[in-house]
Amino acid sequence: MLFNLLAPLADEFVLFNLFRYLTFRTGGAILTALFIGLFAGPWLINWLRSKQGKGQPIREDGPEGHLLTKKGTPTMGGFLILLALTISTLLWADLTSGYVWAVLLVTIGFGLIGFADDYLKVSKRNPKGLNGKIKLVGEVAISLIAVVWVMYVTRSPLDTSVAVPFLKALLIDVGWFFVPFAVFVIVGASNSVNLTDGLDGLAIVPVMIAAAVFALIAYLVGNTVFAGYLQIAHVPGAGEIGVFCGALCGAGLGFLWFNAPPARVFMGDTGSLSMGGALGIVSVITKHEIVLAIVGGLFVLETVSVIVQVASFKLTGKRVFRMAPLHHHFEKKGWAEPTIVIRFWIIASVLALIGLSTLKLR
Repeated sequence: MLFNLLAPLADEFVLFNLFRYLTFRTGGAILTALFIGLFAGPWLINWLRSKQGKGQPIREDGPEGHLLTKKGTPTMGGFLILLALTISTLLWADLTSGYVWAVLLVTIGFGLIGFADDYLKVSKRNPKGLNGKIKLVGEVAISLIAVVWVMYVTRSPLDTSVAVPFLKALLIDVGWFFVPFAVFVIVGASNSVNLTDGLDGLAIVPVMIAAAVFALIAYLVGNTVFAGYLQIAHVPGAGEIGVFCGALCGAGLGFLWFNAPPARVFMGDTGSLSMGGALGIVSVITKHEIVLAIVGGLFVLETVSVIVQVASFKLTGKRVFRMAPLHHHFEKKGWAEPTIVIRFWIIASVLALIGLSTLKLR
């Protein structure tokens, strides 16, 4: 909004020229989202605690310590992230960009699905929440609308093409198969982050790391000069998504202030589904869907651990891990929660650097 209002006045007021720069607006988005999170956090947490009473239901089949350390902690803290992220994005992004509205559609839409899931968990005192099939149908429907819209906004042949990392400007035009592929990326990213969200601070920091990486990627692919130098697909207008990614980082920092061990609030599906979906749609817009699997490799690893566990138990009757997702396996082995969380952050950082290297290693 500030860009649309103030940038046209830059010739009359030199200071307003700052709003033409993506880097300035991205920094503004980070700080705005952070301050909104810090300011609104205490009020929201107290309100959630007063409404939820006993807080988020804890799985009885989960790690034994959770029944003692996490009982009574309110959930739906992801609303704080959504609030800060949405306001900051609307304030600092170019609202004429179709890409901005696409990412907001997925983020808010998935957040509403997560909210319904969290509400049922709290009101019914049932850890299962919303029916899995209903949740999946909602995610696919929202993703489908967003993908079709992104294809409409994106120029041909980028609209139906997939970029391959490590290869110079290689685009594979997959035609309308791009639609189910992109939907799979968005839904898969959303549920992968959801599976990772099991310990205090475990999911939010890797999300911020991935968002920071994609803020840079969005800036580079949206810039003709940098995209040409790096020999990556140039997506005109994609740089504006960097503002959104910056807002996501700031909102994540604001939430982490209250989610740091011992957590005063859990993000719940309201936060995990929306943030994962956000990363998915950003990767689709920037043509770095495959790179997301590298940058978000921690989320992939957590998801694979669940798939392997279920498949092994159904086929052989035996479990590969003591408990899935993977972070619970290490809990069962006796690792302290902060140890698991920090080591997973380190893994996420290393994978992010590997993902960034794909921009140059071609």
